[in-house]
Amino acid sequence: MSTSSPYRIAVIKGDGIGPEIVSSAMKVLSSAAARFGFGVEYNEVLAGGCAIDACGVPLPSYTLDACRASDAVLLGAVGGPKWDGIEPSRRPERALLGLRSGLGLYANLRPALLFPELASASPLKNAGAIDILIVRELTGGIYFGENGSYESSDLLADGTVKGKVAYDTEAYSEGEIRRIVKQAFEFARGRGRKLTLVDKANVLASSRLWREVASSVASDYPDVALDFLYVDNCTMQLIGRPSSFDVIVTSNMFGDIISDEAGMITGSIGMLPSASLGAPETPGMYEPIHGSAPDIAGTGKANPLATILSAAMMLRWSLGEKAAADAIEDAVKKVVADGYRTPDIASGADGEISVDTDGMTEAVLKALG
Repeated sequence: MSTSSPYRIAVIKGDGIGPEIVSSAMKVLSSAAARFGFGVEYNEVLAGGCAIDACGVPLPSYTLDACRASDAVLLGAVGGPKWDGIEPSRRPERALLGLRSGLGLYANLRPALLFPELASASPLKNAGAIDILIVRELTGGIYFGENGSYESSDLLADGTVKGKVAYDTEAYSEGEIRRIVKQAFEFARGRGRKLTLVDKANVLASSRLWREVASSVASDYPDVALDFLYVDNCTMQLIGRPSSFDVIVTSNMFGDIISDEAGMITGSIGMLPSASLGAPETPGMYEPIHGSAPDIAGTGKANPLATILSAAMMLRWSLGEKAAADAIEDAVKKVVADGYRTPDIASGADGEISVDTDGMTEAVLKALG
């Protein structure tokens, strides 16, 4: 839905390889905007380790204000060993939790797609066709639950004193579960009409509530098949039969773990984008699922495709520019099919064209036209 005014995009380049891959995505976004007749206006703000260095906090208030005032947020990656010694409440990763909660982004969409040309990069011998959408609840659960520590003089069974005890609490409300499950059913309805709820209902009371609510919501979606898997079983089934999955919905922590596994079986987490969404009037946040990879920052080895594909998701989900989103995704498919490879997806096969971050970006821009 192109407008006369440019779309306002808050840009958080972050740490490590973040500035490199976000700069690549911005070039592709600007090129798509010029081709399809709409404008983009970037507002670069700080979050993560770089914000700690500059402002003393991982998420300055002005950054959250800027994100709230934007149409969408493009994020690179935050964190790195430089800030490992900082107290937990001020670590770079707290910026992510603050952005998600501050913007009300409760649904994280992580598509895991295996490009046929990258099948050899998958650690699976016979990966088959993998096209999974993981829908992760993003603002509840153990990451946002009550936590703390205390000293205990109680004894364990062998007579050992407990000493310091740390705890993190997993809690979910029916409302939190219902809204994310409904989103997952809607996505499944538009795809393969199969939804898998991943939980630990044999142990956790919160997981049993997830099953109860999902079973209730399922009555509104008779055309979508719903099944359940314990999280430990799911991690095995993703390896054994990945092509059988369509849409997976799960809690915050389980989704964090499962989506990284899905990234590995598709060849490289450097290929996987993500979107974090809330209410329709809320700006979505778009980022690659990988981390800041400080060990390769500045070397040109970073794969920008996950961030570029995240920008395409932004065009589709937040800005309504479906044609531009399709064009970017088609351009990425073309460069992969043509053999362009950054180190993370290179196999050494004949016909591959080894490129660095800038080279891959230029290939996408050329394919985009």
